[in-house]
Amino acid sequence: MAKKAPRKKLPKEVAIINADNCTGCESCLEVCPVDCIVKIEQYPTMGGLQSWCEIDLDRCVGCEVCVHIPQKKTNPYELTVCPWDAIEMVPTEKCHEVVSQIGGPPEYIHEHWDRLVGTAFHLAELKANG
Repeated sequence: MAKKAPRKKLPKEVAIINADNCTGCESCLEVCPVDCIVKIEQYPTMGGLQSWCEIDLDRCVGCEVCVHIPQKKTNPYELTVCPWDAIEMVPTEKCHEVVSQIGGPPEYIHEHWDRLVGTAFHLAELKANG
């Protein structure tokens, strides 16, 4: 895993993956320019059963590349990355609310609350306070 550099500025929006819609296909993981997406396997010994991708919000720069491939503004065709429409861009101030609702199965969210929701809440506070 790459070293974590200090953040230069907070993004206006961050990407959040809806774990219920994600199949763990890793399409987003392959295109992320800052390598902040990881695959989570709820049951590692069961070969991909109940797996999804998760975004490290501390490293997300809000570039939207995991949602769609950038095109010229004059191009009417949008090339989406996620075949399951599982990624959404969320205002940084609201990311903790969204992560707590769609960031994974309830037991997973509860078990990893500090890392998932705590990190998102810290970003939201930083963004809200300028």
